[in-house]
Amino acid sequence: MEELHDVQLTEIKPLLTGQEHDVETAHGVLHVTMRGAAKGSRPTILTYHDIGLNHKSCFNSLFNYEDMQEVTQHFSVLHVDAPGQQENAPVFPSGYQYPTMDELAEMLPSVLTQLQVKSVIGIGVGAGAYILTKLALNEPSLVEGLVLINIDPCAKGWVEWAASKLSGWTGNLTDTIMGHHFSTDELTENKEIIQTYRLHISQDIPPENLELFYTSYDRCPALLVVGDMSPAVDTVVECNSRLNPTKTTLLKMADCGGLPQVVQPGKLAEAFKYFVQGMGYMPSAAMTRLVRSRTHSASSLGSDGSRSRGTTNVLPEGANSSSPDHTATHAVTA
Repeated sequence: MEELHDVQLTEIKPLLTGQEHDVETAHGVLHVTMRGAAKGSRPTILTYHDIGLNHKSCFNSLFNYEDMQEVTQHFSVLHVDAPGQQENAPVFPSGYQYPTMDELAEMLPSVLTQLQVKSVIGIGVGAGAYILTKLALNEPSLVEGLVLINIDPCAKGWVEWAASKLSGWTGNLTDTIMGHHFSTDELTENKEIIQTYRLHISQDIPPENLELFYTSYDRCPALLVVGDMSPAVDTVVECNSRLNPTKTTLLKMADCGGLPQVVQPGKLAEAFKYFVQGMGYMPSAAMTRLVRSRTHSASSLGSDGSRSRGTTNVLPEGANSSSPDHTATHAVTA
């Protein structure tokens, strides 16, 4: 694994300054942070974090990485914090009914409308990946592409089952969420990153709000991402096998656990560049080491940044598709 002392996690580095909004929706208020202005008719990058995290702890490492900052010169970015999960969030009043996972997805179109965002490329992790997938199914015209990290199509059922088995919600909740993010080996070996995220989960988000989020938990190009040592690896591979093979790529990141966007942001940033390039954006972006893009349809890029929808597959140099006729979903190890 890449040396963890190179990953500065003890102090979460702030993202570039963004404009924060509290947006009213039919299911309550959603806290979001908008970075940059819309770039012509190009989509906005929409992020949604996993359980136990917020947009800063989930995505700072990725969006502060040099290659990803090149991407954000071409796209505006909208970070969403699930209700009550943002920094310094107030504790919900007694009796507050937290939105279900499906309702969390239903909150997003209203946010996009109010912020005048016409379409998005989603980046979701864990529960956030589930929520963005529901958005794509409910509102396909809004979603041009998805990057899904540690996606679990059964996430909704899993969190409800786990919630029914736990009682007290003291140390158990933190331990369960840590097991959701990290493999057994990571929990025992990677002391620095484990301590950082254990403290974040147990201290930075009000436990009452975290409990409520926890218990609520393929019509466009999709890049599925998972670390080869992630607790979610088997689930993501299974999910990949069930998706449209002409529109889906699986990127399995070597020597990586449950937080690839934190531990290996460079590889993920470059994979994302190829993903959006395969969709017809950023045609002149510099690509160096990780992957080459293959597109199974002719994409054209207009002067205003618009493009015709294509199918994107991302492969490392020399990698083969999983089927000789190239009709199966690509499985990639990076």
